[in-house]
Amino acid sequence: MGRLDQIAMGLSPQQKLHQRYLMARQVAFAGNYDAALPSLKAIADQTVDPVLAFRASATVIDLMVAESRYEEAFAGLNPLLDQLPAVKESDVRMQGLGVAAQLYNEAGQYDVSSRYADQIIKESTDAKSACRGWFYKSDALFERGGAQLSADQLRDGTVACGKAGDTLFSLSFQYLLAGFDMRQGRPESAIHVLQASYPKVLRAGFPPQISEFESTLAKAYWKDGDLASATKFANNALATNANRPYSESTANAYQVLYEVDKKAGDSSAALANLEKYVAAHDGYVSRVSAKALAYQIVKQQVLAKKLQIDTLNKQNQILTLQQKLNKKAVEASRLYIVLLMMVLATIALWTYRIKRSQLRFMKLARRDGLTGIFNRQHFVNEAELLLQYCRKSSRDACLVLIDLDHFKAVNDTHGHAVGDRVLQRAVEACKTCLRSTDIFGRLGGEEFGILLPECTLEQVIVRAEQIRVAIASAATGENAPGIPISASFGASSVVHSGYELRQLMIHADAALYRAKGEGRNRVSVVDHPGFGDSVPRDATLGGDAHVLQDASMFRSGDGQANA
Repeated sequence: MGRLDQIAMGLSPQQKLHQRYLMARQVAFAGNYDAALPSLKAIADQTVDPVLAFRASATVIDLMVAESRYEEAFAGLNPLLDQLPAVKESDVRMQGLGVAAQLYNEAGQYDVSSRYADQIIKESTDAKSACRGWFYKSDALFERGGAQLSADQLRDGTVACGKAGDTLFSLSFQYLLAGFDMRQGRPESAIHVLQASYPKVLRAGFPPQISEFESTLAKAYWKDGDLASATKFANNALATNANRPYSESTANAYQVLYEVDKKAGDSSAALANLEKYVAAHDGYVSRVSAKALAYQIVKQQVLAKKLQIDTLNKQNQILTLQQKLNKKAVEASRLYIVLLMMVLATIALWTYRIKRSQLRFMKLARRDGLTGIFNRQHFVNEAELLLQYCRKSSRDACLVLIDLDHFKAVNDTHGHAVGDRVLQRAVEACKTCLRSTDIFGRLGGEEFGILLPECTLEQVIVRAEQIRVAIASAATGENAPGIPISASFGASSVVHSGYELRQLMIHADAALYRAKGEGRNRVSVVDHPGFGDSVPRDATLGGDAHVLQDASMFRSGDGQANA
């Protein structure tokens, strides 16, 4: 870019436009997507060079994904792929195929992504392009949940990326290898792979890649017991991700800091990092869901548009036939019109079904896939709206957090399939004790939340005890034979915790931690305005219930410190 600046006066208008494209790429590489997008869109519209227009359009799609504008990205992808057969330049084709492979992988369409990756590998004429293809193919396998790379794929990808030098894709392939090591429980091997490439990643200077290396190093060091190194790399990742608060690497960094603080006994710092982890993780999960939903919406829109065009064509055919009625046999023409009308009716039916599918996709985005109840994000949104209503009308409300006891042991002993059925039976048991106005959601793993409007603390103790008994009774049967299971409960009230959902969840979470510490299978509540000034009183109905006094405690999860 410096050499181009020195000869800028001698460049032709088309060459200057190409220079503007490179400058926009440079701005985007540094992470300033908002500044780069308008320039790239203008170049794609202004240039008469189809290759430059293709490059600019492909880069626009990349930046739209980075800014979570997934519907626009998918809408721009189809026209780009339509131009691909006419593109002959190898490196330009690699860029277009790479955009498709990456975007479909982001949307969870791993088989489609792998097909584009295979095409890159097949058409590659140099090691850099081959490495790009192997990275996309391996990334799709990793995101799909594959335990490991096959020996042939590992060898071919390593050879291609080794020849490619210190490119972004060869470094990213090393990051993927470390990810497979972490998934197989080999943190020492992951540290070795990541540390060998980390200086090269810093020299490359691409912030998203740097943060991925740093957050994975933090996690690997934590798994290996080196808490000082884990803290160092987690903080490095957060500094690198200052402008990307809802990325996966940000969530992983906060999780490591939370685990380190918890192990060090710093409850206050651990709780603060836990809250930041939950916020970052929810934001990342929302982005992932938005990608998949955007893919389905655009897919349905394309199909709907095609059906509309077919409908217009059929209508034109009908008009043409009507004009020819005087020249042809009336009966035959009318029969043909009837057949066309039937085709139109079929198209209308398909259009209706497509619309219904779109509504179904919107509903699925709010529901937990296993249990059918609200997912965490939708539970939080609905609970905050209900609490605002209760505050304005001065109504009581209580929050109950539920955590199944020893659930990790059920998964480890009987397998995840049985564990899933136990979760479903527990949810059905809870539903039998809920009103239509109660908000019920899965917060993650074996943890659930219930917001009960117009319910006092005395009433919530009775309601929680009924649910506790229902879960214990429903845990055995033909779908989970001989598996005893129970749940611990923590409850808080707006009377003592206020109408902010965050404070209610902190107090209820602390009560749940107390219930775990007291032996599980019981209900604990917070029943004092000072959170520590009042005298505890028993609230036991069927299991043991306790009033929580100590607000400094927090829960780490049944499968970890309290197992």
